[in-house]
Amino acid sequence: MGAKNIERIIEERQKANPIDISQLQLEEKVVEIRRTTRVVEGGRRFSFSTLAVVGDKNGHVGFGHGKANEVPPSIAKAIADAKKHIIKVPLVEGTIPHDVIGEYESAVVLLKPARRGTGVVAGGPVRPVLELLGVTDILTKIISRTTNPNNIVRAVFDALLKVKSPEDVAKIRGVDEDKIRKNYKIYASSPIVK
Repeated sequence: MGAKNIERIIEERQKANPIDISQLQLEEKVVEIRRTTRVVEGGRRFSFSTLAVVGDKNGHVGFGHGKANEVPPSIAKAIADAKKHIIKVPLVEGTIPHDVIGEYESAVVLLKPARRGTGVVAGGPVRPVLELLGVTDILTKIISRTTNPNNIVRAVFDALLKVKSPEDVAKIRGVDEDKIRKNYKIYASSPIVK
């Protein structure tokens, strides 16, 4: 069994529930720019690969990858690719509704909801994804040893694709939706006791 293809999963989800990108006010962030060198007879040839994230800070976020011989075209390609891979994530009071673990190849990321006032406790490539998603309070941990930003961003998106809305949870469990939403809001909106 091969590794999962996050881009393909996002494209299938978009076919089922299309997102109109023209209605969103997207912000962009570059997560990483890598320079690669190819040695040829005449010397060295440089090329650049860029990992970028776009989001509207209101539940929509996407990521993309671009390659070019110069930095600006690689950034433009990455942002254009990110706009093709946007997902909608259900948020409750500025945090995710429940704990979730995302995996991609050797990268493993844990996302946990947090009370209001906690802030975005995330490091490395996880932070820009969650900030552009619109999360204000969350606890995260990169469990794996890998520091490859490409794999970590894809692991975060794997986790975000697993997040279920209160409506979906109510339907699965056969419970009243208001009861589940109330439980989520109690946890999310209660202040931190110091």
